[in-house]
Amino acid sequence: MTRYVTQNPATGELLEEFAELPVGETEAVIANAEAGYRAWRDVDVAERARLLHRIADLYEERLEELARDVTTEMGKPVTAARAEMYTVIGIFRYYAEQGPAMLAHEPIAVQGEGTAYIRRDPIGVLLAVMPWNFPHYQVARLAAPNLLLGNSLILKHAGICARSALNVQRLFTDAGLPQGVFTSAFIGHEAVATILEDDRVQGVSLTGSDAAGAIISELAGRNVKKAVLELGGSDPFIVAPDADVARAAEDAVTGRCTNSGQTCTSSKRFIVVQEHFDAFVDAFTAGMRSVPFGDPREARTVVGPLSSQDAVEEIHGIVTDAVAHGARVLVGGEPMPGPGCYYPPTVLVDVDESARAYREEIFGPVAVVHCVKDLNAAIRLANDSPYGLSSSVYTTSSAVADEVSARLETGMVWINSISKSSAELPFGGVKRSGIGRELGTLGIEEFANHKLVRSPEGLVGA
Repeated sequence: MTRYVTQNPATGELLEEFAELPVGETEAVIANAEAGYRAWRDVDVAERARLLHRIADLYEERLEELARDVTTEMGKPVTAARAEMYTVIGIFRYYAEQGPAMLAHEPIAVQGEGTAYIRRDPIGVLLAVMPWNFPHYQVARLAAPNLLLGNSLILKHAGICARSALNVQRLFTDAGLPQGVFTSAFIGHEAVATILEDDRVQGVSLTGSDAAGAIISELAGRNVKKAVLELGGSDPFIVAPDADVARAAEDAVTGRCTNSGQTCTSSKRFIVVQEHFDAFVDAFTAGMRSVPFGDPREARTVVGPLSSQDAVEEIHGIVTDAVAHGARVLVGGEPMPGPGCYYPPTVLVDVDESARAYREEIFGPVAVVHCVKDLNAAIRLANDSPYGLSSSVYTTSSAVADEVSARLETGMVWINSISKSSAELPFGGVKRSGIGRELGTLGIEEFANHKLVRSPEGLVGA
C-alpha cells in the first residue's frame, strides 16, 4: 500500500491513494526549489506581500471546499474546519500588511566612526514537515513569513491529508507564486533525510511529536541546518484559590474538546486546588457529558472522530492503563461501537504518577483532573512534565497571574483563557515541546540571515 492514503475516519471509507515519490526523484524537487528561490529572493517585497494578499483572497473564495476536504479526510468538525481557514486568512493578511516593516534594516549605534545596520535576508530552500491535525494552519504558520522573506519551501505533508496538501499547492500556484517557490511533494522518511543532506537546503521546520522532533533534530544537526521544532504538549490548566470556578469549568470543556482534543495546545492536565475540586469536577464532568459528539459534517458537532483507528486504540490504551493504576473514569472511557474512529469525551481523576496518563500527551478528548493542596503544589505539578508548550491560569488576581506566569515552565501562558492562536502572537514551547517560534515578529526571524553591514567611513545607512 502507498504511504499517502486518505480515509474518511467518520465512516472508514477509503478515499484516495497516492504514490510516494521515489527517493531518486528528490533531486528534481530540490533543483526546482533552488531555482525558485534564486528568482523569488529578488522579487520586491511589496510584490511578495501582494501575493500573500492574493493567497488570503483565494482562501476566502474556496473556504467551503477546503473545509469540506479537511472534514472528510481527517474528521475535523466542519465548524472547526471553517475556523481553521479564517485563522489562515488572518496569518497571510498579517504578514502581507505588517511583514514588510519587520524586514526593514535595523540601525546599530556603533562604537567608533561610521555606520552599521542589520538587514534580514532569506537563506534559501526550507523543508516543511507538517502534521494532519491542522493541515492548512500549520503550513500557513511557516509559509506566510518565509514567502514574504524570500525563502522557498518544500512541503512534506502528513500521509492522511494528501488532498489538503494538493489543495494548498493548487491555491498557491493559482495565486501566482512562481514555479519552485512552493512545492508539495509526497515523500517518505528516507527522502526527508536525503533532502536535509543536500547543501542547497538550508533549514527544516517540523510540527509533530517529540519523537519525530528528535529524529529531525539529529538529521539537521548532523548536516548543520537550522531547525524549528513545534512538538507535543501536555498543557496544564490551573484553577487557583481565587478563580471563578464556573467560568473555569466551562472554558475547560472547550479547551479539552476543540479539534476533538487533537491539538498540541489543548488543555490536558486540569490542576485544581482542593477547595474547588469537587465543584469544578461536577461542572466539568457535566459539561464533557453534554458536548455535541458525532457526525463531523453537522455544524453543531464539537467532537467528531479521531484521525484514525490507530489513534482510538492509542487513546484507549492510555485510559485503560490509568484505570489499572487506580484512576476513576467519571464519563466516557470506551470507544464507540460501529463504523468510524470515535472516542467520547472522557474525564479521569485519581491518576497515579505511575500511569501513562500522568506524563504522556493524550491526543484526544480525554481529560486528567488533579487535586492539589495549594497554588505552590499546582505550579510544581504543572512543571512536572517533559513538555512545556502552553498553559492556562484561572485567577481574579493580577498578582497571582504574574507570579504563576513567571514560574510556569511553558512557552505560552494564558490568563483566564484557553490557549488560542492569532497571527501576531508568537507560538512555541520549551523542554520537549520544541525549539524556536512561529508567528508574530519572532516567526519571520527564524529563517532569516541577520546580515551585518558595517562601513567605518559611513558609506551605508539603514
